[in-house]
Parts: sequence; structure tokens; C-alpha cells
Amino acid sequence: MSARLLAKSFGSIAARTPQAQPGQRIGLLGGSFNPPHRAHVAISEEALKRLGLDEVWWLVSPGNPLKNHDDLAPLDERLAACRKLATHPRIKVTAFEACLGSPATVVTLSYLKRRFRGVHFVWIMGGDNLAGFHRWAAWERIAALMPFVVADRPQWRLAALASPAARALARYRVDDRMAGTLALRAPPAWAYLTLRLSPESSTAIRAGSRRPQPSPK
Repeated sequence: MSARLLAKSFGSIAARTPQAQPGQRIGLLGGSFNPPHRAHVAISEEALKRLGLDEVWWLVSPGNPLKNHDDLAPLDERLAACRKLATHPRIKVTAFEACLGSPATVVTLSYLKRRFRGVHFVWIMGGDNLAGFHRWAAWERIAALMPFVVADRPQWRLAALASPAARALARYRVDDRMAGTLALRAPPAWAYLTLRLSPESSTAIRAGSRRPQPSPK
């Protein structure tokens, strides 16, 4: 990721983020949310409780650079769906990434760290994300920017913990029983969070919506 693009994103005054105060602990759950579902809510609520967070921000991406966008719903529709689903008062929904000039996570996290000095951010990802984390742009820099927590996902635990990124960062892993300390730890630091698993996924929901519907009788 070029220094020029990072510098450009830092100067963005158009990005409207939620408010945060120094000392707060904020979880960041990024994704396409195409569409959002109850597993997103469950992961957010578990992170609020287990990590001792003040808020979780849903960062609704204009588009994941590693995914095909053929079936990506418009950003406004995904944003509205997230706000309808995320009724917890400490879950905040935002799409400010669209103003940063890049959908890359490293740009987003660098921007937030620069803008909100003194705020303790934690990046939240799923086990499926950890399995492919080594393919993300500047993934090692992401790990060095802030602590991150990995939420368990059905059938992904073994692949996630055996992934190149998990092996490279193994010595920085924190036992999930110490997850409440994660937000205050110096990066790199991460935890794999065991939680009640939900079978819901955006991919499965989209696939179901494309199935032919039975003709009315």
C-alpha cells in the first residue's frame, strides 16, 4: 500500500465517522454486509461483552477488493439494511470508507488511528477471514496497527489456526480467557474467540434468494 494513498486518506474531511473519545475501547467489524445477518449482531454483542468494549462500529465497505462484485447490492441499500438490523445502542453503522479513496483495510485502520489518538481500537474478523488474511494488502502492517480478535465461524477453526498469518503471528496470540485485556495491549496481539456458532452467512443468504421460487397454487 503506497504511502501517498495513506497520506491522502488521512486528509479526508468528507469521512463522517461515529464519535469517539480518548480512552474508549472500540471494536471495528468491517465487511461488505451483503446482506447483514444475525451472526454479525451476535459477534458484535459477544465482542462488546468479552472484550469490554464501549462500542462496535460496523464499517460497511464500498466493496471487498478480494471478492467479485457482480452481486454486490448498492452501498445505500446495504447501509440501510445494517441500520435496520443493528438495534443495539452500542453498535454504530458507518460507510465512511467510501470517502477514503481505497477499500483496503490498512488504509481504513491507519486513518482511524491517526484521527482518533488515544482511542483503543480492536479489529474484529471471522475465522474465515483469518484463513485468507495473508492475501490481504499489507496484512502484516494491519496486525501491527492494532490488536485484533478472530470470531469463530462454522467449519473454519482448523483452517484459520493453520493459516500462514496465524502461524506467523502465533507468538502474539492471547488466550481467549484474557480477551478483556486485548484492547489495551500493544500490537501485534490477537485472540481467537470461541463463541456460540451461527450457520448464517451472507453468501448463503444470497444463494437462497437466487433459488427459483415455487409457483403459487
